Amino acid sequence: RDFSTGQQPGYAKNIDRIMDIDLGLTVSFGRTKMLLKDVMQLGTGSIIELDRTADDPVDVWVNNKKVARGEVVIVGGNYGVRITEVEDVKERINTLGS
Repeated sequence: RDFSTGQQPGYAKNIDRIMDIDLGLTVSFGRTKMLLKDVMQLGTGSIIELDRTADDPVDVWVNNKKVARGEVVIVGGNYGVRITEVEDVKERINTLGS
């Protein structure tokens, strides 16, 4: 905001237009690789071992771009993520085109 005129810069005026756009948010607890034959054998009660321990931070992705890391918490009986680290803004901007 330009306090001498009370006006917002052009980009700030337009930001309100996109603030209510839905974005896909994914929390990644870990990854693994499996053969198709092993995936086909998965059923109720199957356990998939991931590449992280229970204490490792989880990754937070928005529209397939990593934006933060955090720790799993319980909120009112549901899982949640407490953000502990936000990706560098310059890095996020650089990845927008990829």
